[in-house]
Amino acid sequence: MDKKYQKLLLVVVAKAPVPGEVKTRLCPEFTTQEATNLYRCFIQDRIKEIGNLLTGMDLAISYTPEDSNEYFARFLSNGFHLFPQRGKDLGERLSNIFVDKLAGEYDAVSIIDSDTPDLPRTIVQQSFQLLITDQADALFAPCYDGGYYLVGMRQPHPELFQKIPWSSEKVLAQTLEKAHSLGLQTKLLPQWNDLDTFQDLLEYYQKYQDKPLESDWAGMQTFKFLSNLKRITQNITYHR
Repeated sequence: MDKKYQKLLLVVVAKAPVPGEVKTRLCPEFTTQEATNLYRCFIQDRIKEIGNLLTGMDLAISYTPEDSNEYFARFLSNGFHLFPQRGKDLGERLSNIFVDKLAGEYDAVSIIDSDTPDLPRTIVQQSFQLLITDQADALFAPCYDGGYYLVGMRQPHPELFQKIPWSSEKVLAQTLEKAHSLGLQTKLLPQWNDLDTFQDLLEYYQKYQDKPLESDWAGMQTFKFLSNLKRITQNITYHR
């Protein structure tokens, strides 16, 4: 590895699992408490998989709201640093992480969401490999809904996060247009599905319903939670 890029940081962005504040698009199929408990599984799966990364990078959770440190403090023992998100919207919060962490302490930063619980850690490793070998100024990992679940950079580019229609199908497309206008070299990582809707959860359960629970695999906690919900298992059985 080029010595210039030895200081690497992976940041998981997450919300505190507060009823009525997380995974609200799953309601009314889910109660607010069920949606909250499911999101807890997302976080647990993400932390477990990312915590198994090989040494060579620092790990952090950037959380919101800023007074939710107490909940996330349980992951300090997994090797994660903690710091609150800062900014009035998602774009500003992502931009501020890059600005703050690339100011001198780190040479490359990747930020990953907490809505893709089955994402393998190899994709995270791939993001840093592209960054440290100068193959990309900015890289993105697309979701099927038009957004992205990971973004990585070696230098902050706040323009990439300004005037973006967040929570729309145009997020990635407009971000890539901005990157092109700035003359940035971009790379795309494998596409993955973030779990936002009831249909997403049905597809997730169907994808893993024959996978053995004795083994240890990315996203297993989320699958176990879904396997105890009849509206998930019966719906799948009906449509098979």
